[in-house]
Amino acid sequence: MTEIDMIQPLRTIKANGLDFGYLSAGPDDGPLALCLHGFPDSAYSWRHLLPELAAAGYHAVAPFMRGYAPTEVPSDGAYQSGALAADANALHEALGGGSDAVLIGHDWGAIAAYSAAAHAPDRWRTVVTLAVPPVSAMLNAFFGYEQFKRSFYIFLFQTPLAELALTPDFIEGLWRDWSPGYAAAEDVAHVVQCLSEPANVAAAIGYYRALLDVSHHLQAYAEEQAAAGRKGERAILYLHGAADGALAADLVRDAEQGLPQGSKMEIIEGAGHFLHLEQPREINARILNWLT
Repeated sequence: MTEIDMIQPLRTIKANGLDFGYLSAGPDDGPLALCLHGFPDSAYSWRHLLPELAAAGYHAVAPFMRGYAPTEVPSDGAYQSGALAADANALHEALGGGSDAVLIGHDWGAIAAYSAAAHAPDRWRTVVTLAVPPVSAMLNAFFGYEQFKRSFYIFLFQTPLAELALTPDFIEGLWRDWSPGYAAAEDVAHVVQCLSEPANVAAAIGYYRALLDVSHHLQAYAEEQAAAGRKGERAILYLHGAADGALAADLVRDAEQGLPQGSKMEIIEGAGHFLHLEQPREINARILNWLT
């Protein structure tokens, strides 16, 4: 039996006004473990972790983030981090999560996790984030020539050319650069499927337009947005690949200072940006050890 066989068929649930598609494993009445993916990725990013969480008794859930098919494209066009945090907390409620729930996020999923836990700490017992540090640490990371080169796509996505640029070849190139040596064909295929329609492509780009342009922010998510700059109350395990091609590990070595008290940061040798896929056994063990 493969790991995919251990994951339940795709389900849907309504949360924060959106229909979310999600993958899951484990007992529905177990403690919720909500796993949030990033860009350019999909819920299948967690195919190695979901069965491990299920074996530990968790109701492990990996939603497709807003705008990533089969999840609905939001009619309000909101992709700011506050909206992502609101989604996470709404999913907690819709899925029947309790105070023993845990939140796990990679890349944009990590950004959502920081804000969601800071805004509603009573919902989450602890948090695990991968590949993207807290906002306070991330802002400082971009002001250097080498990182500007790595982050070219963020600035490209501010232009009218973005929708034309985000092709399957472009997605494959990002995976190749960000996780050198990792065979990403299966993951890229899942991403391409999630972004097969123009509206989904525009949604994925919308995250980056909202990142740099506050005119894309909605007041409805102001409280969650403000929480993005706070340390929060819940301890966080932060994991970062030493060979990350998206955000150099040297630029996040002081990120622990931006984490809540009791948190821990670990640099994973030999791993790139998609470290949970490159070294699933190692990363799963670190996550499960933190949760227990």
